[in-house]
Amino acid sequence: MTAIDEDYTTDVNLRGSAEAAFDALTTTDGLAAWWTEVTGVGTRGGELRFTFGDNARGLTIMRVDVAEPGLVEWTCLSSQAATDWTGTTLSFALAPRPGGGCDLAFRHHGLTPKLECYLDCKSGWDHFIPSLQAFVDTGVGNPRDSDADRARREVHSQRQAAEAGVARSAE
Repeated sequence: MTAIDEDYTTDVNLRGSAEAAFDALTTTDGLAAWWTEVTGVGTRGGELRFTFGDNARGLTIMRVDVAEPGLVEWTCLSSQAATDWTGTTLSFALAPRPGGGCDLAFRHHGLTPKLECYLDCKSGWDHFIPSLQAFVDTGVGNPRDSDADRARREVHSQRQAAEAGVARSAE
């Protein structure tokens, strides 16, 4: 497998417990505190409806395939926010550490550099996984539209505009 085929992955150490991380991944209050607005049911067989911006244009629907201590997995059924996500799966593996805390291994199966949305989505996960970490560790995350998220999106937009300018000047 080449780097262009590799899924987005990241690992983080949480000071908070695996139970707190599990709640942050399976309850609507927890999910909204670190990621974005959500409705639905976060238990196995449930469906979560995440809103990114305008509800009609920014709806992402996830089926909860696994929700048990140690592992939470979702399959993206549809996404107007990131159409490339449809059919991908998100996996959050939690491993308690002796003495407290836990390790989180996150993998977005199917989110690879081949996809058009990859850089935008990578920027998002590079922000929201630490937001999950902050929420589990301190009780305060940086969800969508928080000051930290708006700043991240502004920097990302400026970088994209600069790259587009460089590409146009090279033509």
